[in-house]
Amino acid sequence: MKTLEIGDKAPEFCLVDQHNQSVALENFRGQKVLVYFYPKALTPGCTTQACAIRDSQAEWQALNVNVLGISPDQPSKLAQFAQKKELNFTLLSDPDHQVADAFGVWGEKKFMGRTFDGIHRISFLIDEQGVIEKVFAKFKTGEHHQVVLDYLKNNA
Repeated sequence: MKTLEIGDKAPEFCLVDQHNQSVALENFRGQKVLVYFYPKALTPGCTTQACAIRDSQAEWQALNVNVLGISPDQPSKLAQFAQKKELNFTLLSDPDHQVADAFGVWGEKKFMGRTFDGIHRISFLIDEQGVIEKVFAKFKTGEHHQVVLDYLKNNA
């Protein structure tokens, strides 16, 4: 697994969101985008992370940052997640993990004595020109939003 780094060009992608609409990274050119990868909708850690992002939506907007959550879940599962948790940002479906592969976040994981391939919980702040400005790889799910917001506020 070779994760993208600061200064790398973000891979272009187009995925389907929770409304079955295509969303392309190029649509956000000229704006900052937080692309965060998470393993599975409606699981405890992913729910904690998503709800904290939801609850800080006013801060994301004030900082002119769009948030895109990406997981291998199907759009119908993303729709259920968004509706059940009243999420106010875009969730994208990457069932073949092609985008996760391109960002270098798909790889071997260990959980409860089992080894398997899956998404590593890593986020990328992409600048207005489509270049990775910051990589967030070490955080607790409930603090993820604050780690990113603090970075944005301190580097505005």
